[in-house]
Amino acid sequence: MLDIRKLRLLRELAHRETIAAVADALAYTPSAVSQQLTALEREAGVPLLERTGRRVALTPAARTLVTHAETILAVLEQAASELATARTELTGTLRIGAFPTAVHTILSPALVTLSREHPRLELMVTELDPATVPAALRAGTLDVALMHEYDYVPVEPDDALDTEPLLEETIYLAALTAEPLAAHRETSWIAGIPDTLCHTMTVRACQAAGFMPRIRHHADDFGTVLALVAAGQGVALVPELGALSCPPEVTLTALPTRRRTHLAYRRGTGNHPAVRAARVALVAAVAGSTNDGAGKQLS
Repeated sequence: MLDIRKLRLLRELAHRETIAAVADALAYTPSAVSQQLTALEREAGVPLLERTGRRVALTPAARTLVTHAETILAVLEQAASELATARTELTGTLRIGAFPTAVHTILSPALVTLSREHPRLELMVTELDPATVPAALRAGTLDVALMHEYDYVPVEPDDALDTEPLLEETIYLAALTAEPLAAHRETSWIAGIPDTLCHTMTVRACQAAGFMPRIRHHADDFGTVLALVAAGQGVALVPELGALSCPPEVTLTALPTRRRTHLAYRRGTGNHPAVRAARVALVAAVAGSTNDGAGKQLS
């Protein structure tokens, strides 16, 4: 019989690619991960890993097993969710992840609703870049999260997760004057920290306009970004939710590109009472934000 805990390690190795990364994510030592995967190979009766020095690659048999593991893990999550529906009151911990602009505009009113309607549900919020959300959900450090993608930075599907669309926003060019994007090939730019989705979006949008941006300043908070633009330190791309409090000196020029926000959770957990309550509260919060003129709600 294959051990579900070892299958989870193999699944994480398929996503994270190195044993060290798996160990770090799941609070194991690298040697413990290696031992568990070696034991899984014995249980499976076929080679699962190809080792070259310190690197490992999954064999075709291992990739087939990962596909089955995704299904098995989702069924177990669904079973736990169905058992939880027998409780008369929501209790326990619900771990929610969101990116900064969503914390201010979407998550905050949802938290008020959840706290009022389910006072014994312990809410734990983590602010993080959407690029790290899938790994956090798979590892179980989050239960539900808000993540986004841009037209130029689509998110790869993840078999371990279910997602649903929530919001679509316009992207604006924030500058001191109203000019097209291509007019700023020699201008200084303000972008997110490297390796974040916002940074990648800025680079790719500029490349699509025919130039590489000269990024001088890095900031993830759009309030800071707009303050730098107002101070004449450069131009930036800002999504609609990030531009709700725009300094009067800054001109916002709408671009054809969009940012799309999704609600994400592990496969099989969508009907868990706590996750379902969060989904309902977040959808209602998005409806409230769109009524205030921010973005377009999706269904």
